[in-house]
Amino acid sequence: MAYFFDSYAIIELSESSPAYDKYNGFDIITCVLNVGEIYQIILRKKGKEAADEWFKDANFNLLEITPEVITNAVYFRHSNKKNNFSLPDAVGYELSLKHNLKFLTGDRQFENMPNVEFVK
Repeated sequence: MAYFFDSYAIIELSESSPAYDKYNGFDIITCVLNVGEIYQIILRKKGKEAADEWFKDANFNLLEITPEVITNAVYFRHSNKKNNFSLPDAVGYELSLKHNLKFLTGDRQFENMPNVEFVK
């Protein structure tokens, strides 16, 4: 099985979280919005040098964000307002559906949703 790794999953994997051990060795498929989100988190927590170092070492398969994906993601967010999905999460979820990938996350809003592998 192949997965779309959202930011939560990538961070947990990079921090060697035991819950994500079984995903070591998988190709990390994601999108540029998730890369930006992770860079922002590292920048905020550890500073620019650490964020730049992480970015330099990052090795991801990036899926293209098309206008169709964006509009579907915006509609997904609109249809699920109560869950307060971020745009990167909505885009990632739509990309996972488009490319027949399981959406890998630990974000609570996605628990029990179709096409999601929820790992806390």
